[in-house]
Amino acid sequence: MKIGILADTHDNLPAIAAGVRAFREQQVEAIVHAGDYIAPFALKAVLEIGVPVHGVFGNNDGEHAGLAQLMPDIAHGPKHLQLGGCKICVVHDESKITHEDLLASDIVVCGHTHSVKTESRNGCLWINPGECGGWLTGRCTVAILNTAGRTVDITRVYEQERP
Repeated sequence: MKIGILADTHDNLPAIAAGVRAFREQQVEAIVHAGDYIAPFALKAVLEIGVPVHGVFGNNDGEHAGLAQLMPDIAHGPKHLQLGGCKICVVHDESKITHEDLLASDIVVCGHTHSVKTESRNGCLWINPGECGGWLTGRCTVAILNTAGRTVDITRVYEQERP
């Protein structure tokens, strides 16, 4: 199963559209968003792809009610999913993960730092797709997880001009 992963979209609609295009091209079957959509219109742009979208709130998400109206199962995190035979823990800030969360997970998806990370820790694959919004680094990135081989491809989808 291919899963599209993004985080920290921060209302950047052109970058979100580029990420969704990359997910369509790769024919992802689900999307995981690790928080900081900011406003409901940003989440709507992700939902347009038409595959299941799972996610958590980030520390900058202000319109919780509007986001929850669009995605009723959005969580404050950590959120546990079973996708493609993998047990996935999704959280915005990895410091919020407990030992129990790790014991129940094969894969951890996080955001918050705006930095790309794919690493194995004690047999658990950790994925931070970086920032899709690109406001901090100018690099708008997403990840594609192939659960069959537990491989991750980080893709730069958009070049964000910074002031």
